[in-house]
Amino acid sequence: MPAALASTSTTRRQFLTLLGISAAAVSCGTATATGGSAKQVTTLKYQGAVGTVLLPELAADLGYLGGLTLDWVGNTISGPQDIQSAATGQTHFGGAFNGAIVKLAASKAQIQSIISYYGSDKDTYLGYYVLEDSPIRSPRDLIGKKVGMNTLGAHAQALLEIYLERSGLSKADAAKVESLVVPPVNTEQALRQKQIEVGVLSGVLRDKALAAGGIRPLFKDFELLGAFSAGSYVMTRRFIKENPDTVRTFTTGVAKAIEWSRTTPREEVIARMTEIVKKRGRNEDTSTLQYWRSYGVAETGGRIADKEFQLWIDWLGERGEIKKGQLKATDLYTNEFNDQGKG
Repeated sequence: MPAALASTSTTRRQFLTLLGISAAAVSCGTATATGGSAKQVTTLKYQGAVGTVLLPELAADLGYLGGLTLDWVGNTISGPQDIQSAATGQTHFGGAFNGAIVKLAASKAQIQSIISYYGSDKDTYLGYYVLEDSPIRSPRDLIGKKVGMNTLGAHAQALLEIYLERSGLSKADAAKVESLVVPPVNTEQALRQKQIEVGVLSGVLRDKALAAGGIRPLFKDFELLGAFSAGSYVMTRRFIKENPDTVRTFTTGVAKAIEWSRTTPREEVIARMTEIVKKRGRNEDTSTLQYWRSYGVAETGGRIADKEFQLWIDWLGERGEIKKGQLKATDLYTNEFNDQGKG
C-alpha cells in the first residue's frame, strides 16, 4: 500500500478500474485455476495479511481442512483486490466486504460467496475515531473534514455514508466529507499527526491505538447496524462446479474454525494465532495479536443470510452504482457447502 494519502477521485477511478474485468478474463482465469482437469484441486492459492491469522489459516492449523493445503502467494492490499484475484484465477478464494462483492458481481464476474469470515459485534467492530480534543462531535462537524480508511467503495465508506444519511445531512453536505485511502498500519499515526481528522480503525490496530490513549470514538458500525456479518469468501462458479468436494471441505473447515474461536478461551486462541504467525516465517510482528477479541461473524458457522447482501444491493442501487433490480441476494451466495450449523 502507498504510504501517502490518496485522493478520493484518483482512488475511486482505480477501484472502478479494478472491478472492470471482462468475462473473458474471468473464464480464462478460472480455467487456469482448475487446470481443466476432472481431478479436484486440493491445493488452494490465496493471499494473506501481515500479522494476521485468516480463518482458513486457523482452520488448516487446527486440522479442519482435511487433505487440503493452502498455498500463500503474497499479501492482499484490500478486499476488492483480493476478490478480483479470485475472480481472475490468480487465487482460488478471496474475501471482501459484501458490498464490494455485489459490485464485482454486477460487473458480470462469475463469483459466488460461500461463507462469512468477518463482521461486527460488541467486541469486534469498525470505529471512526477522532483526537480526544477534536471539535468533531456530530455528523455535521464532518463537513469539509478528511476521513482516512483502508479503501474506498467498501465497508468503511459505506458505513460513513449511512451515518451521514441517518443524521439528516443533505447529499450536498455529505459530499463535502472527504474520504481518503490510508493504509491501516498508518491510520493511527496519520490521525495523531493531524493529516486526517477522522481515522477508521478496527481489530488489533484499533485496540492498540486506544491503549495508547488520546483518541475517542465518533461512532461505531455496530451501533448503526447491530451485530452483522460484513464480508465473505468467494470462489468462481466454475471452480465450485468442478471442485464440489474441495469447496465443501474448505467451507466446512472454515466454519469449524469460526466456532472453535467462539468457544475457546480468548488467551488460548491468541496463543494459537501467535504460534501460527511465528512458524510460517514471514518475519511478522506478533505483538498486536494480544488485542484480538473475535472475528465478529454473526451467524453460526459463518452461514450467510439474505440481509447481509440485500442491505448493500439497496445502498449501491440508491447511489446509482448498480442498476436497481439487477441482482438478487439469493443469487450471490450459497450455504450448500457449509455443513456447520445446518438445521
